[in-house]
Amino acid sequence: MTSLDDPGRTARLMWTHYEPLHAVTYFHPRSQAAYEAIGLRGYWRGYFAGRAAPLGETDAAPVIAVFFTFAPAMVSRAIPAVWQLVTPAEALRARLTGAVQALAELTYELPEGHLDEAADLLEAAAEAVEPGGRVLGAANAALPRAGYPLARLWQAATTLREHRGDGHVAALVAAGLDPVETLAWRVADGMAPFTLTGRGWTEEQWRAAHGRLVERGWLTPEGKPSEESRAGFRAVEEATDRTAAHPWQALGAERVERLRELLDPLARRCHTTIPPGNPIGLPALPD
Repeated sequence: MTSLDDPGRTARLMWTHYEPLHAVTYFHPRSQAAYEAIGLRGYWRGYFAGRAAPLGETDAAPVIAVFFTFAPAMVSRAIPAVWQLVTPAEALRARLTGAVQALAELTYELPEGHLDEAADLLEAAAEAVEPGGRVLGAANAALPRAGYPLARLWQAATTLREHRGDGHVAALVAAGLDPVETLAWRVADGMAPFTLTGRGWTEEQWRAAHGRLVERGWLTPEGKPSEESRAGFRAVEEATDRTAAHPWQALGAERVERLRELLDPLARRCHTTIPPGNPIGLPALPD
């Protein structure tokens, strides 16, 4: 039975179970095809249009703020230019269509009752997110509720992950880390560089961030993470977990455990499309 005695630990455990459902929109070919079908050629047009669409037809500044780790110049090349190709409503339909098609391909062996029950519980958790200070989480929570299980599952997972992501950005800012420093530290700590270096930062900006981390004592002169930095980043992750805990406390231990059981086979199927060295830092579920 899942215990709520450690709310942060529960929040992290549930993240590893719902995040894979959301992540198909980045890694499954059906998601990319859905964006291309409405005229969004190239991976990043679909990414920026789909993820920013809940904010409406905004310009670059709010997207730079909430996406955080993308270089402002890269965001500004995509936003608002993508709104000349599609409307936010069209982007929302495409992202949901692609995600549902991907999930349908991955979960076709599971009974409909399994998906219905999982959708009911995950939606109940998503309805308990606290919108204050959570721009992307609140924008996704405000979208109309879908009418069929896979769409409901994906949208609830998306609301929860963007709510958690907003809290993670706040924790990074509170720790005094800027976007490119965050990426540079993660690469130094072992995350595959190719997953993070495509976010628009120049080589000069990467070098400058590396230098600032060395000055701060977060990296050694040889570029290795220090014990101080490992403790600092653990604190960031713990703060992220704590501030993502409310939905699971609202759901209660018995329903959280049941939801974890229901999500486990879905998450495992979704992991088959997620690369091990993924930029989300999502770990595989234990055997």
